[in-house]
Amino acid sequence: MLNLNAPTLLFAITALSGTAMNTAANPDLTPSVAERVKPLLAQMTLAEKVGQMTQIDLSVVAKPESEQADFPIDLAKLNDAVVNRHVGSILNAPYTPNNKAQPIATWRQMMQAVTAAGLKTRLKIPVLYGIDAIHGATYTQGATLFPQALNMAATFNPELNRQEGEVTARELRAGGLPWNFSPVMDIGRQPLWPRLWETYGEDVHLAAVLGSAFIKGHQGDDFSAPDKAATCLKHFIGYSYPLNGQDRTPAWIGERALREYFLPGFAAGIKAGAPCVMVNSGEVDGIPGHANGYFLNTVLRGELGFTGFTVSDWEDIKRLHTRDKVAASPREAVKIAVMAGVDMSMVPFDFSFAELLLDLAQTGEVPLWRIDEAVGRILTVKFKAGLFDSQRPLLPVAGNFATTEAKATNRQAAHESIILAKNQNGLLPLAKTAKILVTGPTADSLSVLNGGWTITWQGDTEHLYPKDKPTVLAALRQKSSGLITFLPGSTFTAEHDLAAATAAAPHHDAVLLCLGEKPYTETPGNIDTLDLEPAQLKLAEALLGTGKPVILLMLGGRPRTITPIAERAAAVVLGFLPGMEGGAAIADILYGDYNPDGKLPLSYPRHSNAVTPYDYKPSEAFEQNRYRPLYPFGHGLSYTTFTSHGLTVDQPRLRQGANQTVTVHVSNTGTRAGQETVLLYLNDVAASVTRPNRQLKAFQKISLVPGQSKTVSFTLTPADFSFIGLDLKRRVEPGEFKVMVGNETVGFSVTE
Repeated sequence: MLNLNAPTLLFAITALSGTAMNTAANPDLTPSVAERVKPLLAQMTLAEKVGQMTQIDLSVVAKPESEQADFPIDLAKLNDAVVNRHVGSILNAPYTPNNKAQPIATWRQMMQAVTAAGLKTRLKIPVLYGIDAIHGATYTQGATLFPQALNMAATFNPELNRQEGEVTARELRAGGLPWNFSPVMDIGRQPLWPRLWETYGEDVHLAAVLGSAFIKGHQGDDFSAPDKAATCLKHFIGYSYPLNGQDRTPAWIGERALREYFLPGFAAGIKAGAPCVMVNSGEVDGIPGHANGYFLNTVLRGELGFTGFTVSDWEDIKRLHTRDKVAASPREAVKIAVMAGVDMSMVPFDFSFAELLLDLAQTGEVPLWRIDEAVGRILTVKFKAGLFDSQRPLLPVAGNFATTEAKATNRQAAHESIILAKNQNGLLPLAKTAKILVTGPTADSLSVLNGGWTITWQGDTEHLYPKDKPTVLAALRQKSSGLITFLPGSTFTAEHDLAAATAAAPHHDAVLLCLGEKPYTETPGNIDTLDLEPAQLKLAEALLGTGKPVILLMLGGRPRTITPIAERAAAVVLGFLPGMEGGAAIADILYGDYNPDGKLPLSYPRHSNAVTPYDYKPSEAFEQNRYRPLYPFGHGLSYTTFTSHGLTVDQPRLRQGANQTVTVHVSNTGTRAGQETVLLYLNDVAASVTRPNRQLKAFQKISLVPGQSKTVSFTLTPADFSFIGLDLKRRVEPGEFKVMVGNETVGFSVTE
């Protein structure tokens, strides 16, 4: 250990707590983070170090629910955890297990108490508080809650994703919260998985671009800034692709596929500056994520260059013993996880991790260097988050929380996230004088617009939702000057009053049939089939049989199969989870006040077991195996029409290592202004490893008025031509390539 004399120690501690000197006027005098971490680490006892690696749920330091009132924390329990047990991190909202959003004033008081507890510790080390704010400040009442990630992917708009990050961080900081467990950077290729909607869809490039944009908005160039906050990438790696679709069950992913499809999102997130990575709750090829030293050390740190800290998911170190059976005891589970590279344990309900790790360190079974490594990483992030500046006031609520500007951004995000999948004979947009029959289980609910992680963990406590946000039904009534008839009583699984529905339909111009899923996340959202419940199918069949035009609106986090309904419906709108402004945005689109421009970020399956992504392999292109979804990746209609033409490449023969410029002209050939997303795909014609028929490599969203044309240019780099070769390393092989935009294809060759 570094031996500091008393004056030096006094300076080190006061400097680390931000009170030794004012360096703001002279940044050159400000010590680097590494220079601040090293002496602090040297002064810590072993118990203090293992405490820093321990994360507990708020319930451990909370009052009984009946006594929580406006301040849920029990200060005596908080001081015991932080001062006596040296806990370094706390997470979650009150009222476990389903948690519940709190007023922002309560959060501010809670975070001030947490800060005060940190200042009572011997070395004044602050607590890092984490929260799942996956589509806005989830657990703060009245926060701006955006469309969920799958919807944000449907916008194909990096700038909107960046703005979502900005608003989320600002509203978190207004409540005193510094750390967000978001975004999910695993890609969504298993539609049964109940967390699919937390991903940016099935494409590698799209997820990398939009996730990076969110991080940059959330963190800026310095996440210690008063209106910025740290992010955490989830869940390294392969968590999103369980073989059976059930949450936290095994994934079987070969290393080539893992590197080709699952690793790039995390690489992009690390490059964007995310300082934390949460570990996969499941397992890949028989190795639990929390025991996989190859992934956590060789790949994450050695290859991707990650220097931040890793945090376990909920109770997952314990589960190495209780569930996975790779550890013979809880003690061995802690040893395995820490030596595999897990730096912080989301325990979450006790102090057992610290107790066991302390014993393991005292016996030498976990070496001190490994503990110092983990604690140094955690302290580094705490410094970078500005937590040691305990004198800094919280960001003011006024002007930073639920602002008019944030609401406008949210409404635009909802608009751009909704996909018009079918519009037979131009049925939509509807006249505001039209007589509409509205029915179905998702018509008059805010929770179905938002999904899980909204106000509560499962997002299904409808009475807690804000009263000033409209459901789809309420938004239609606000806009309509015609007759809106609602048939209530529809649920997801109970039989509907089919006689009332069929009797009412003939008296209306159209039927808005609102189907989908109830809110859920994680294991409670597991299902056995993508098919809709029989009760919903019967309601659809009855209404389709009336002969009235049926507009099918789907809401929910997965592409539930709707083929028989969609084929007979006059129009299909895929809303997924468009957030608090979703009801208003859907009404805007149905009545033509907004021209839809969302595009599918995944392939919408035609049948429950017909799950093939858009970038399928050659063997999947034969007639009997061909890609034939109900709606393909990138599909989305508009109330105007667009054409692309004149696709060219700058260099028909491209030297290896050089960039390629691609140009295409896009025109609005319809009668309304609108936005079009130009998608550029690439195909490597022949390679030593089978290559996808096409892969998205670039996209750009543009606005065009009727008759207007724009020239869109893209630059493809050598990385875009690369793939994971036979040796499991990324490479570019000389040969023929094809670039595709719209209905045009142009070839070029890459030479040595």
